[in-house]
Amino acid sequence: MTPEHFDDPVAAYDRLAAHYADLSAKHEPYLRSVENVVISRITRGSQSLLDVGAGDGSRALRLTAESGIKRVVLIEPSTEMVGSSADHAESWPIRAEDLNAESISERFDIITCLWNVLGHIPTAEKRQRALSAISGLLSRKGKFFLDVNHRYHLRSYGVLPTSTRWIHDLFHRNERNGDVITKWSVGDTSISTYGHVFTHREIMRLAHATGLELEERIVIDYQDGRLRRWSIQGNLLYIFRHSSRMDSSSAPQTS
Repeated sequence: MTPEHFDDPVAAYDRLAAHYADLSAKHEPYLRSVENVVISRITRGSQSLLDVGAGDGSRALRLTAESGIKRVVLIEPSTEMVGSSADHAESWPIRAEDLNAESISERFDIITCLWNVLGHIPTAEKRQRALSAISGLLSRKGKFFLDVNHRYHLRSYGVLPTSTRWIHDLFHRNERNGDVITKWSVGDTSISTYGHVFTHREIMRLAHATGLELEERIVIDYQDGRLRRWSIQGNLLYIFRHSSRMDSSSAPQTS
């Protein structure tokens, strides 16, 4: 097996594009479980969906078909990944951290950022910038769905590595602790790039800083897609709304 490493995650996904369908099929129980949760919690009457890090676009098209949403926009900087899905939905070839809500007049009822897309954005500053833009693009009553790889997922990483991570984080707290090398084995090669795995505390800090308020957190087993009770049993799917704190601060004051 010939390893190929890309410092830029977008370049890695350009290379991965030809194998993406097979990779998705390998993790279908998890991916479909996430989609089912999203569909079940989309507010009735939602008219638009923005998928940040849309991949080949098939996820967003399934979500909108199931929920009756007519307007769908794909955010995908890898031109190789988005492929033919651009024929069925509007596609914006931009990185999440380069989104600028102020330059976009449209607001979306549903925004998704799934399969640890946030974890391919290097540096905490850029991740916060991306979430700030997403918050700005969310309609007032909209919902934002985010799922991330959980740094303390015992089944994925094993007891000893997870325990070591937890102890290290306890005494040396630094968001760079979550930086990892993400690797995919495809065909006769392996493709790797920058990745980041998250703690719940880290996600909530980002949410607070970007005007997002937690509505629900769901734990989903990455191996079989089952919903789990404890965070150490899976990856983390978050449902956010605009913060009520931000809403009240922006409301007109009366005397």
